[in-house]
Amino acid sequence: MELGTLIGLIAGVIFMILSILITSGGDISRVGEFLHAPSGMIVLGGTLASGLIGVKLRNFVRSFKATGVTLRPPVLDPAAAIDTIVQLANTARKEGVLALEESASNMGDQFLKKGIMLIVDGTDPELVKGIMETELGYTDERHGSISTFFENLATYAPSWGMIGTMIGLILMLQELDDPDAIGPMMAIALVTTFYGCIVANFLFNPIASKLRDISKEEILFRTVMVEGMLSIQAGENPRIIEEKLKSFLAPALRSAVGSSRNAQGGMVPGGAEG
Repeated sequence: MELGTLIGLIAGVIFMILSILITSGGDISRVGEFLHAPSGMIVLGGTLASGLIGVKLRNFVRSFKATGVTLRPPVLDPAAAIDTIVQLANTARKEGVLALEESASNMGDQFLKKGIMLIVDGTDPELVKGIMETELGYTDERHGSISTFFENLATYAPSWGMIGTMIGLILMLQELDDPDAIGPMMAIALVTTFYGCIVANFLFNPIASKLRDISKEEILFRTVMVEGMLSIQAGENPRIIEEKLKSFLAPALRSAVGSSRNAQGGMVPGGAEG
């Protein structure tokens, strides 16, 4: 569970409610004045309708399914991945590249398994690199299209808030003969703009940002694997491979490299496919 997403959502709601209470002198009933179903319908419904018009239906559905990743991102352990690659390098050096086939059969990560099997099959190194980098590129492109989708929704939401405000103002102008109705109707019209800003900056923009962040971590994770597989195929010394791959990691993470290998004699990293 990614607690940052959950904490951010809860904290944002609390801060908004507290600001209303402080401004209104602690009158809890004033919070209800910010709840207006028609305003919510036009902002959220209109924004989603615009999003649906802008992409194919399957991409629309896929993008919203991806929001679950912000709460449960894939577990990626680059240190464990390096340990696995070093273990594979040791196996290849002692027993030959063909011995990697047995190790590959036990791998849970399909990306790494595919690359190792290409090596076992004797595929040209440049072709292995091209295949793996192409897959990596398309993964990055898919992730980027989902982030862009939510960025577009964040752009649509304030505009739909303004549309709702204009609808409210039109209705208000039709009631100018009743001065007592002008104030409440103006408030309702502004609530729609308020909703548009919240939906854009409290939901869709943060979702897009977190998805980009998670995607960068996964691309780095896969890049380490690609570099490691190419080093194995080139017959490089396992110790050199380890030091090379550790350079991809932040200094604080490098100390973890070797821990899983020492504890378990090598492991196969997991990780969700994007």
